[in-house]
Order: sequence, then structure tokens, then C-alpha cells
Amino acid sequence: MTYFEGPFQALAHRGFAHASAGTEGLENSLAAFGAAVDLGYRYVETDAHGTSDGVAVALHDESLDRTTDGAGLVAELPWSEVREARIGGIEPVPLLEDLLAGWPQLRVNIDVKHVSGVGAVARAIERTASWGRVCVTSFDPVRRRGTLDRLSHPVATSAGRSEIRAFLAGVRLRVRPLARRALRDVDALQVPVRERSVTVVDAASVEAAHALGKKLHVWTINDPDEMARLIDEGVDGLITDRADLLKDLLVERGIWE
Repeated sequence: MTYFEGPFQALAHRGFAHASAGTEGLENSLAAFGAAVDLGYRYVETDAHGTSDGVAVALHDESLDRTTDGAGLVAELPWSEVREARIGGIEPVPLLEDLLAGWPQLRVNIDVKHVSGVGAVARAIERTASWGRVCVTSFDPVRRRGTLDRLSHPVATSAGRSEIRAFLAGVRLRVRPLARRALRDVDALQVPVRERSVTVVDAASVEAAHALGKKLHVWTINDPDEMARLIDEGVDGLITDRADLLKDLLVERGIWE
């Protein structure tokens, strides 16, 4: 199985946590991932942390406080405590392994959010033999590389912040070797349209990424007009909270798979 399939990758951000699916407030829950699958999504995005005893969980924040009825830093709590927390007071915090094993054909974009997740994420991928259907990424390239070093097979990868900054410097300065060197270890860039006052996604950056053979995905795009503009600009994928709206647009354009 190859991670990047088809002309366009639509990724459901933390699953599909929206009132229309009955999953509002349930981001990164198995219910939200299931709602995305029910819509026909083949790609989901999730975040990962490791518990104090080395178990990988799908959760965005370092702590349980915002999204669950629990409290405390995941990295300082054993799985036996984290498993008692309920997302939105309803859904348990899922094991990354359960997400990977629950939908064997689903492609999962995994953002390693904390050093605690490095070994734990690698073990979940190994135990589920998910090498061909995961993309491992992190804002910190050291965390990404640490995860990759623990895997027995290669997986798809996406650039970290320092690599993205170096790539953009090469594009803006028209120094192609700098841009190429920045992305030598990855298959894709997953970026916002803008970061602070800096434009990240435009015709020049899309063209440069494609010239280097890299995919360019944009997050987190929830407005249909902006979705359409970015598709017209040639991006390879969008990461969205509004999986329903993105699907409608892709169906209308004949590029929904």
C-alpha cells in the first residue's frame, strides 16, 4: 500500500467532530474517526502523545484538561489513568493502536506532539504493521526522526517547522539547492496558508514543492471558498474540520475518491 494515492488527498482533521455527525466536541475520538470513515474519507489526521508507561494515545493537547473530563499531563500519567478520561465527557481517549487496527485500510497522518510519543508511536505502528498507510510528522524534526529510527520499514513523512522555513527561504531567494536540501528527508509539506505575517502557500511554493517531487497539504481549511482557491492553486491535499463541506466540493469538481 502506498500512502499517497490519487490526485488529491482529503484529510479529516482529528476525525470529523461536528454536530451534523453527532460528534461535536469529540475530536480525536474513535467516534469522530468513524464519522469521517462513514463520509467516505480514506485519510484522517491525528495527534499522538505517550503515557508515562509508554502507551501511544490519539490526543492533541499535552494535557487532558481541555478536551476531556480528566486532568493532568499525559506524559506524566499511566495508561490506566488516561483510559478513564472521557472526551467531551463521553468518549474514551483512544489508543493510537486502536485507530490503526480499527480501520485496516484507513490512512492515518500522525503528528508526534511530544517526545513521550516517539517510542510509543513507533510501537503502535509496528504492532499493527501500518507502515504503508501512515505519514509520520512533527513540528520538531528530531521527534519525527526518532520515531522513524525505531521502525523496521520506511513510512511516508512530512516536514517540520525548521525544514519548512528553510524551504521557503530557498523559494523566496530562488536558491533551489537550499529548498531541495531542506526537504531531502521528507515526502510532503503540511502547512498553513500563512504563519504570522508570512505567506506560506502561493503559486511559487506550490510549484517549487512539485518540482522537488513533494506533496503539499494545507491545514486547517474550513471555508469552501478558500478550499476552492487552494485547489485551483494546485495543492495536493487539504486538512479540514469540515469534512462534509470539503467532500461536497470535491464531489462537485469530480475529484472525490
